Amino acid sequence: MQRIFFHTENPNIRDLKEVAARINNGEIVIFPTDTIYALGCLMTNKQGIERICRITNKKEKQAKMSLICKDISSIAQFTPQISNDVFRTMKRYLPGPYTFILRSNNYVQKFFKNNREEIGVRIPENKILEGLQPFLDAPLISTSLNSEDYFQKHYTDPDDIEAEFQHKADLLLDGGIGDLEESTVLDCTGQEIILVREGKGPVD
Repeated sequence: MQRIFFHTENPNIRDLKEVAARINNGEIVIFPTDTIYALGCLMTNKQGIERICRITNKKEKQAKMSLICKDISSIAQFTPQISNDVFRTMKRYLPGPYTFILRSNNYVQKFFKNNREEIGVRIPENKILEGLQPFLDAPLISTSLNSEDYFQKHYTDPDDIEAEFQHKADLLLDGGIGDLEESTVLDCTGQEIILVREGKGPVD
């Protein structure tokens, strides 16, 4: 695994382009967000999704995966029509430490073995991700790099991440120490928005 160091406010464009090219070619990446570090690949990379599930020891159906989108308008490509209430809520909270669970459309479902009908969507407030996304062929699909037993010890410090995943992932984007809290999760698949998990992002 190659570890690439990034300035959190002014990431190097040349390095971002190099990373994007490798992700576009199928590599697996560990990257910082505005919460904890995440493990991901292109959403169109079926083999990459399977590999992420093996790395995290989760079946694809059980893995909690989210699309990392560049802005709210781009979300419409991956979900049926979003209600006005959900759109207003996303506009209020994003970018930020929130995961919105939405219905997925046929385009998203074809990249998963189980035709996943729901998908998490994130727009993290993170300059490294913001700078990376224009060079990607598709959004990242990701899952949080965590464990109930070793969460704080292993998956917030890039040194520990490198030691743990040296032979599992291809790239580590080092943006410094990660946060200890996960995102706040809001389920938007029903008639009302439901708070599934209260995390870093405050909710009214």
